[in-house]
Amino acid sequence: MEINVYPQWKLCLQGPHEFYFKNLSQKRRAMEKNGDNRKLRVCVATCNRADYSKLAPIMFGIKMEPEFFELDVVVLGSHLIDDYGNTYRMIEQDDFDINTRLHTIVRGEDEAAMVESVGLALVKLPDVLNRLKPDIMIVHGDRFDALALATSAALMNIRILHIEGGEVSGTIDDSIRHAITKLAHYHVCCTRSAEQHLISMCEDHDRILLAGCPSYDKLLSAKNKDYMSIIRMWLGDDVKSKDYIVALQHPVTTDIKHSIKMFELTLDALISFNKRTLVLFPNIDAGSKEMVRVMRKKGIEHHPNFRAVKHVPFDQFIQLVAHAGCMIGNSSCGVREVGAFGTPVINLGTRQIGRETGENVLHVRDADTQDKILQALHLQFGKQYPCSKIYGDGNAVPRILKFLKSIDLQEPLQKKFCFPPVKENISQDIDHILETLSALAVDLGGTNLRVAIVSMKGEIVKKYTQFNPKTYEERINLILQMCVEAAAEAVKLNCRILGVGISTGGRVNPREGVVLHSTKLIQEWNSVDLRTPLSDTLHLPVWVDNDGNCAALAERKFGQGKGLENFVTLITGTGIGGGIIHQHELIHGSSFCAAELGHLVVSLDGPDCSCGSHGCIEAYASGMALQREAKKLHDEDLLLVEGMSVPKDEAVSAVHLIQAAKLGNVKAQSILRTAGTALGLGVVNILHTINPSLVILSGVLASHYIHIVKDVIRQQALSSVQDVDVVVSDLVDPALLGAASMVLDYTTRRIC
Repeated sequence: MEINVYPQWKLCLQGPHEFYFKNLSQKRRAMEKNGDNRKLRVCVATCNRADYSKLAPIMFGIKMEPEFFELDVVVLGSHLIDDYGNTYRMIEQDDFDINTRLHTIVRGEDEAAMVESVGLALVKLPDVLNRLKPDIMIVHGDRFDALALATSAALMNIRILHIEGGEVSGTIDDSIRHAITKLAHYHVCCTRSAEQHLISMCEDHDRILLAGCPSYDKLLSAKNKDYMSIIRMWLGDDVKSKDYIVALQHPVTTDIKHSIKMFELTLDALISFNKRTLVLFPNIDAGSKEMVRVMRKKGIEHHPNFRAVKHVPFDQFIQLVAHAGCMIGNSSCGVREVGAFGTPVINLGTRQIGRETGENVLHVRDADTQDKILQALHLQFGKQYPCSKIYGDGNAVPRILKFLKSIDLQEPLQKKFCFPPVKENISQDIDHILETLSALAVDLGGTNLRVAIVSMKGEIVKKYTQFNPKTYEERINLILQMCVEAAAEAVKLNCRILGVGISTGGRVNPREGVVLHSTKLIQEWNSVDLRTPLSDTLHLPVWVDNDGNCAALAERKFGQGKGLENFVTLITGTGIGGGIIHQHELIHGSSFCAAELGHLVVSLDGPDCSCGSHGCIEAYASGMALQREAKKLHDEDLLLVEGMSVPKDEAVSAVHLIQAAKLGNVKAQSILRTAGTALGLGVVNILHTINPSLVILSGVLASHYIHIVKDVIRQQALSSVQDVDVVVSDLVDPALLGAASMVLDYTTRRIC
């Protein structure tokens, strides 16, 4: 396995560390000249299987250099309990002499038992430390046993080297870890962020070593040969690589009841997922006894798909997680070590939520339903992610040994605290890896019915299009069908639908979610309650508004109106519509008829409009109006020019008129100029009436009208409004985005 040393590891012994090493090396040479060249007596105290996996590589390194070090090993905590595998035996199998065994665990597996265990350790440790008289004690991590070790050593004036300080997880372990940091004299941390946290906690930078995690020295040098025999030994002969799960879940001492419920849901999800699973017993924290009861209640130890074990040797555990289809639980191993192999991990609850992770980790913070955990399993199982070396490059132990050799025992024992300015901690928030907050957007047009899943950032994740049926019954059934299908698809796409937004033509009462009167393009669409059937079917909140208003909302949230207090949007499509934003709010009017900008009259003797009046902007500049004029030209054989043709089975449309104008058809050009002028006069009226700071032309015809509109403004508008900018929208689907923004804006306000 090739090891690429990341830049942070190349730098870890430079700067203050390198100067510190050189300075202390000079002192050590001076001490040797004076005859004081005795070995450094190091006491390594290990409490459980987890901390031994981090301490063992250091212990091997110390043992390999007997000319510099004397090693004393103290074993306490759950190592010595049969229910937790009597894991002290693996220390003996590694050929370490155990100087002292201390039975410090008070059984009960509740909060009181943890406190009593700390007290018992504090009673027993002074005799051991008086006998061993170590120069330095190495303490790992954040366990309650480790707090007893650090407290005893500090009060007995023994130097403490703390491994993995400065990290953040998310439970009581944080408090214990930081308490040990304040007691410790030297610190070995695993990541740059942890180093910065230690500095922010006023620890002396010269006594902090960024080394990486010692367990990575073993992980990144692990041999892959014969891993199948290990898999078969623990999971059965019929199991293949990447086709099983490793589960390791511990109680959360600050919320025991919830963590037990979450463990129960996890087991239910694993049973439903129906894959061979290796389940490790939880640690000895308060609540572990109840978790074991849950395992036995569900028959996990006798279930054909499960193998329940108290302990797996670390060398074999490495191979099991490296070749698993997924690891699930809340162990720090999942978010730290497993990333070295790119194995997918599902981290449940808040126990590790603050830790730095690679992209292989999916957090299920609120693991409050079996379905949520099951969905996470479907998302993660069998994937292969890039290997992550956030926690080390495989060279931690040589750095730690060098650091130990540089310690000057003549230095004053009393710690000095530094008080640098607290640096801003830019931590990675991966809450949204679980789900992309999204809206279901519906656009009811004259021709098509469209439904889309739209993310909070305005990205259309997926879009569905059908022809808009002619009858109410068919239309409402199709809307419901498409929305149900899209909502189901959203789950597979990892999108959480917050609500439904509907954009439709006509006059809409957005308070009630009712279409009052529709345009002639959408038949059987008057007095239609859209909110009730969709809300009842999808069990989601529903918003409804006019398509012109939705276009304005889209510009306010995602487009060129973002951040503006006042602007107007004009839609140029089959019809002409619009929306008005005033003081950041959408204007609906007293009877929900505001911004019917297509029906501004610009000529008293103009063509008839679909509204029953004549001379409206829509009668000149809409797609329907251009189609009407194109048909007239075509009927008079005045439309087609060289290079153009209209197939017999194709209806003449505005597209043909625009094409003819581009190819030099003077009459087509004149019609477009008249249409653009009518639109420009409407914009002038808007500028004089509303005085917005921006006018946005939206829709398929906007780019053909923009220059004519600006010319009309220069010729017809008052000088005080001629500087108002008129632009073409850069949004591709304003109706869908506007429909989505009704949902997303409301959600944002609720969150904020």
